[in-house]
Amino acid sequence: MTQKQSIFTVFEDLAKEIDLPKKFTFPFYYQPHPLAISASKILQNRLINDSILSEYFEKNEEAVGKMFGVLVVKNKNHQLGFISAFSGKLMDSMHYPGFTPPLFDVHHHDGFYKKEESKQNQLTAEIHKLENDSTYLLLEQEFQNISREQNDALEKIKKDLQNKRIIRRAIRKKVKETGSPQEIEEITKKHAIESLKAKQFLQKEQKKWEEKTAPTRTILTAKKEQISLLKTTRKKKSQELQNWIFENYIFHNARQESNSLKDIFIRQRGIVPPAGTGECAAPKLLEFAYKNDYQPLALAEFWWGPSPPSQIRKQGNFYPSCRSKCEPILGFMLQGLEINENPMLQNPAEGKKFETIFEDEDLLVINKPAEFLSVPGKNISDSVETRLKQKYLNYSGPFLVHRLDMSTSGLLLAAKNKKAHEILQKQFLKKTINKEYIALLDGEIQKQNGFIDLPLRVDLDNRPYQLVCHKHGKNARTQYEVLETKNGKTKVKLFPITGRTHQLRVHCAHKNGLNTPIIGDDLYGTKRERLCLHAQSISFDHPVTGEKMSFSVKAEF
Repeated sequence: MTQKQSIFTVFEDLAKEIDLPKKFTFPFYYQPHPLAISASKILQNRLINDSILSEYFEKNEEAVGKMFGVLVVKNKNHQLGFISAFSGKLMDSMHYPGFTPPLFDVHHHDGFYKKEESKQNQLTAEIHKLENDSTYLLLEQEFQNISREQNDALEKIKKDLQNKRIIRRAIRKKVKETGSPQEIEEITKKHAIESLKAKQFLQKEQKKWEEKTAPTRTILTAKKEQISLLKTTRKKKSQELQNWIFENYIFHNARQESNSLKDIFIRQRGIVPPAGTGECAAPKLLEFAYKNDYQPLALAEFWWGPSPPSQIRKQGNFYPSCRSKCEPILGFMLQGLEINENPMLQNPAEGKKFETIFEDEDLLVINKPAEFLSVPGKNISDSVETRLKQKYLNYSGPFLVHRLDMSTSGLLLAAKNKKAHEILQKQFLKKTINKEYIALLDGEIQKQNGFIDLPLRVDLDNRPYQLVCHKHGKNARTQYEVLETKNGKTKVKLFPITGRTHQLRVHCAHKNGLNTPIIGDDLYGTKRERLCLHAQSISFDHPVTGEKMSFSVKAEF
């Protein structure tokens, strides 16, 4: 069996049962076509039944899962089937039977990469040898010991001189208060001489220590400069090799036009590609299809294996292609195919209205529907704030005091003037405004109440996803209380103590949170008719009267 034949899987009966897609998948936000879902299930069964891969993902404690992809295609004989790929490496290899090969295999490209890699390895070995040379390490230890002695000795001298300076200052002060002008002049001159001698003594001691450490410092400096030069050379060669890869990494599109990875990124983003670009599943699949005269029909990518610690990845769930690395590439590779419209360019609030729960001269309380922007987005201007500004032309606001995610329904607070806005925002900052959310989770949880503390930051490689990051993340805390468990679903009340982007969604879905995504969460769970997250109640002090205000609207789910 040839490699091409083993990679292409024929659909035996599905060609008759399921209609072909009219347009190709928009890869950055999609519901998989039924054929792509069927292909994914076949591939997932292979992953389960492959003894090597199942052993790796299920029993290897250090294993982290990865993205797999399927591309539904027609071959030259008009047979309907699919091809499969994985992102990056699988068990430290770019090749695995039954999957498309890497787009650009550096280890099989005229030996150039291996030669350059060998040179870099030699430099690394030389750096390692110099940094771990016993004579060098002994000298460094000796220098550190002498430096500590020097610091201790000089600090002692400085402290002694400082004490003498304090005594001189006290004596001068007393003489100025009780002594004659002549006595003041004499003591001032005497102390000036003593101060000068003290400075000269300190300089002499510093010079003595410098002379003592000079021989060791000279040898160490020369060694460090040698190591630094080798590291600079290695970095330069690494950059040159990476640039060579980017220039030789060639992609095609449906028009059979070609372009290098470097040119694609420079033309679209004005930057060189990030490391590891081009080895995601989607580009691999499309390139293999174009080279083998397959007609691409539908794409789907899913996660398999354990989730990374910072991300939320559920085995078997479908996820869109990443934007930082794949968007420029796929933007080129999909040219010549008829693509589904980008759903993110469509206004989800069209035909929807929000309800005003309360209104006076200073503020508004609004019940926002799900799939309705709070403020204008990058591509869509329609929002709660936009409509309020259109309605209240005579006010200096209204200004939304806080926001809800587009997919979240519930209560929003708006101010009609700057003064009210400032006072209400201060209440948010002081955490005196209380908010309660209701969420329906896609599963059951064991603990009836608790506290989640998982710091968050944006995933720079894949916005708008958020990551759990204990090093760089912002403080994010949520309390929860189980209200009801029914038919395998759990209704919870959520109390956000902080207000980070996607906080409740991540805290529910992450394995160190509730480990149970909210139903309908298209980012961290599985897309449904709607996200079952609702801002149910809010309470605050009126910005003018100081009266305690409380509002509540029940969730529709």
